[in-house]
Amino acid sequence: MNKNEFLRTIADKTDSTIKDATAFYEAFVETVNEAMKANDKITLVGFGTFVAKLKKESVRPNPQKPGETIRVAACKNPQLKFGQSFKDAVNK
Repeated sequence: MNKNEFLRTIADKTDSTIKDATAFYEAFVETVNEAMKANDKITLVGFGTFVAKLKKESVRPNPQKPGETIRVAACKNPQLKFGQSFKDAVNK
């Protein structure tokens, strides 16, 4: 399912327009992005939890130059951990 098919399905299930579904989708994505930037956690009961975990700076082997190392900067790693009820629903 691509984005357009997803938005069409949401519009059909909510008896709304694709324009309304698109506005909701864009607001949802923007809200998740803002929360991740602010290190906030979003928990949607029955679905999952969005969280940005900090990856520490590290030194790794350079894949292009064997024997040399490169420094990988610290960064936030966004993650979505699905809830058990969602996992159970998918596996039925």
